[in-house]
Amino acid sequence: MRTVRHILLAFNIALALLTTACRGDIVVYPAENEQHGDTIEGSMAGFYLLNEGNMGSNKATLDYYDFSTATYTRNIYSERNPHVPLSLGDVGNDLQIYGSRMYAVVNVSNKLEVMTADSARRIGQINIPNCRYLCFDGQYGYVTSYAGPVQIGKEHAQLGYVARFDTATLQILDTCLTGFQPDGLAIAAGKLYVANSGGYMLPDYETTLSVINLESFKEEKRIEVAPNLHYVVADNNGQLWVSARGNYGSRPSRLYCIDLATQTVTDSVCKPVDNFCIAGDSLCFFGQQFNWETMEDETVYGIVNTKTHELLTESFISDKTLLQKPYGITVNSATHEIYLTDAKDYVTPGMLYCIDGNGEVRWKVRTGDIPAHFAFVKK
Repeated sequence: MRTVRHILLAFNIALALLTTACRGDIVVYPAENEQHGDTIEGSMAGFYLLNEGNMGSNKATLDYYDFSTATYTRNIYSERNPHVPLSLGDVGNDLQIYGSRMYAVVNVSNKLEVMTADSARRIGQINIPNCRYLCFDGQYGYVTSYAGPVQIGKEHAQLGYVARFDTATLQILDTCLTGFQPDGLAIAAGKLYVANSGGYMLPDYETTLSVINLESFKEEKRIEVAPNLHYVVADNNGQLWVSARGNYGSRPSRLYCIDLATQTVTDSVCKPVDNFCIAGDSLCFFGQQFNWETMEDETVYGIVNTKTHELLTESFISDKTLLQKPYGITVNSATHEIYLTDAKDYVTPGMLYCIDGNGEVRWKVRTGDIPAHFAFVKK
């Protein structure tokens, strides 16, 4: 979810690190346990939270919350895999569980880290340059790739691609070219939809969604949406919801609805949208937009009904809890609690908040740096 502003900040941090220490000097912290909230019974054992860590710091970490004991464990990957050099790696960009395995996209380390879902023990890795997000279908996994290194500017631009790999062998089988700097992706109705961002090409961002035929694994068409697309999620009503970061000026961040039957944009949510998730027919989102009159960021915490497209609320937080930089979001489908993270200043530990159905914070806990991506574990 890093913007160009965040990438430039990360370059400065990386430069400072290079002048003071090599990667081998970076300290790997032991796991820490805390109890928060109440125990939860049901089909889910808990959830993992992938902390991105700022670019160049090699501080991507993995936390775990156990529903049966209400215990939050920080940095569980290093504890379970003490033999892995440099631990998880540099910038954790996505996290998914498929079958008995868990997959972490580690962006700047150019790899897809593969672990056991029940214990986070390392199985292996798939090497993919500047990888971003992933999804699964049948025996295959699909990963977006910017194809080249982190380089801002149109002169460095090259088309990105989606890599298809075998989940049994972890071998890359094929690739399909997309637009520039592809990010989020989703599978719906036999097609793979990929958000082309053009995020390194400011101010000339990409504006399209690639449509890929899964059988031929070829791009069929592109759907015009908005500048700098980011996340793509399919709902239960034959629709895709796509977020766009905008151009950080005249085109603000927004959320767009695409009808799968016609493959056209049919609606939009006229609120800033930085991240979102869908649970049932509820789409929970948050977004920040700078107010030039107050000279402060204004934050919206909204819920949209995906059937009616009605904006149900602009603040699912009812108490006075304030987040500095809301970053990651998911919903516990069993309890209807919303888990929301705060990246704070992007270089120090963040926070995880558990928000109940009344909009009140039930508990909160310190996380790693830039807490971002969730994955629920089945029993």
